[in-house]
Parts: sequence; structure tokens; C-alpha cells
Amino acid sequence: MRLLDKNKINLVKVEDNYFPFFHIKNAFQEDIDCHELVESFPQIDAGGSFPSENLIDGPLKDLIQELEGGDFKNILEEKLDVDLKDAAVVTTLRGYSRLKDGQIHTDSNSKILTVLLYLNLDWDETVGNLRLLKNNSNLDDYIQEVPSSFGSLLAFKVTENCWHGFHAFEGKRLSVQMNYIYKRSFSSHKLRHLISSKLKKIFTSKKH
Repeated sequence: MRLLDKNKINLVKVEDNYFPFFHIKNAFQEDIDCHELVESFPQIDAGGSFPSENLIDGPLKDLIQELEGGDFKNILEEKLDVDLKDAAVVTTLRGYSRLKDGQIHTDSNSKILTVLLYLNLDWDETVGNLRLLKNNSNLDDYIQEVPSSFGSLLAFKVTENCWHGFHAFEGKRLSVQMNYIYKRSFSSHKLRHLISSKLKKIFTSKKH
């Protein structure tokens, strides 16, 4: 693994009092160029998730290939006690948070695992940080708050009680989300993430 620090990920403790998850404050190798990586993130000024398939070659595409690769997959299987042999993987990008985002929810039962990696340099917001929750009714009754700062990586097993959300926040908020999906649900999951060809152009355009 060239960008991610395999040792950090291997050593981090899995928390499982409510549902299995692990969090690393900065999962990257110490010598990566964080500014180059962030600059390779496409300009996204709208809410929602955008597919990563059409990214041009560069650091962000390299990162996604690493996240989707066998080494990281093996770590996820071992740490979260899941079998991903027959699972499909879907990776999407988010670049902008809307006030309506962050409502308390669990991920759909089409998903096996969710991985979130935040890429926000100099993040100093007191809101907009994901909270892993003890219940589905109170954002302030949380297990752990996950900062949206650069390198912050969260992985959790999708269960019926994997409640999470964050207080309303509007603004730039870069993240990569990777999901391992049951193959029987893969086609419908992909369909939900289709966007217009006009918006897809952002992934082949240079930032400006």
C-alpha cells in the first residue's frame, strides 16, 4: 500500500459495543503530498454522491484503486469479521454538504461494509463531523465523533443499528465513500447513483 499506512490500519482497535467499526485519525503515510491529493479531487459544488469511475489519472484515482485493492480488502475482512469474496464494490465521491444532509440513518441492507475517508485540509468546523450513535433519535447521544479532517478514515459493518448522522452543515466537505455490496443488489445500487452526462463531465475536467 503506497498511500495508506497499512501498519496503522492493522493496529487500530475495532469497537463493537453497539456495532463493529474502527476509526483512524490519519490513515495516510507520513510522506504523501496531501495538497496534491486534494487538488486532484474534482470540483463538486452540488450535494449528493458522484461516481468515481470517470476520474482522470492522478493521485485520487490511485487512492481509490488502493482502497478497492486486495490488501485493504483483506484487512477489512479480518478486522470486521466479514467475507467479501463474492461482494461487489462501489466507490463514490462527495464534495459539498447541504443543510438537509446528515440526518440520522443506517445504511441500506444492500451494503455489507461502509468505508469513509475524509480529505479536508485545515478542517476546523465544530459541526459537519459524523457521529456514530447509540440510537436513532439523538445526535448528541453518540459513541464517537469522527472528524472530517484530512486522512480521517472510518470503516463500519452495516447492521440494523449502525445509526449515524451529523448536525446540519453547508459547505465544502470532501470525502470518498466505498461500499461493499451484496452482488444481488449491485445493479439497483449502481442505478441509484447514475447522474446526467453533463454532471459526469466534472470528472474529466481540470479544477479551476
